[in-house]
Amino acid sequence: MLDIELRVFLQAVLSGLLTGGIYALIGVGLNLIFGVMKIINFSHGSLMMLGMYTTYWLFTLLKIDPYVSLVISIPVLFFIGVLIQKMLIRPIMEYSENNQLVVTMGIMLFLENLALFVWSPDFRTVKVSYVGTVIPLFGLRVSLLRLIAFAGGLLLAFILYAFLKKTDLGKAIRASSEEREGASVVGISVKRIHLVSFGIGTACVGAAGTLITPFFYLSPHVGRLFLLTAFMVVVMGGMGSFIGAIVGGFVIGVTESVGAVALPGSIGQIIPFSLFILILLFKPTGLFK
Repeated sequence: MLDIELRVFLQAVLSGLLTGGIYALIGVGLNLIFGVMKIINFSHGSLMMLGMYTTYWLFTLLKIDPYVSLVISIPVLFFIGVLIQKMLIRPIMEYSENNQLVVTMGIMLFLENLALFVWSPDFRTVKVSYVGTVIPLFGLRVSLLRLIAFAGGLLLAFILYAFLKKTDLGKAIRASSEEREGASVVGISVKRIHLVSFGIGTACVGAAGTLITPFFYLSPHVGRLFLLTAFMVVVMGGMGSFIGAIVGGFVIGVTESVGAVALPGSIGQIIPFSLFILILLFKPTGLFK
């Protein structure tokens, strides 16, 4: 039998790893957008919120299981991302970074207030039949919902990794990320790559929203809770680094979870933030840059 304190610590680490899988997928989407377009997307959390509401309404109106609804929410959020990039991001691509930040923050506020108007500020939840299912593991307990979300997040992240590495379109995206002008010279349509990249990044964060909906509440402002975490993940791992986003997601997830059991109340957040500050001080480009 494990000592009680050791069991609590290991349970916290395990919970943090499961959460880290979701953080990794959120970070991968944000990193892809930044890596290709060099735009810091403040609307990332609001787009995650849209993914959550898509899943909620599919479950509420059509009784589609939240995890099955991935086959709908991913293309829906991809289309929304493409539309946003074409209508709002593309016109300001050559503007200063300050103007780009203002536009993405404006998109965030618009989406939040649109959701507030259409769906009200009420908190909502999805109640699936297997919500309380747990799996025993070496004296620890694993929530089935969180395990599915973890596995789904990592699977989608590595599918994206394989896509970027093995397909012609993926190679074109990487080429545009590394040398935009050179990619144009060899015949790659950079505008098309930007559309696809923003769509994929949006689909990733939308999928993350779908994966957490069965065990997290919904509200128009829920995306803000994950926006800061997303930036911590990508900055810690290294802006534009795919592997860095994966590792950063796990680091933030574990330190958050351990901090929550080691320190009372919200003081536990001091642990991931302290680690984040230390990395900025000693490795400002991130762990993998």
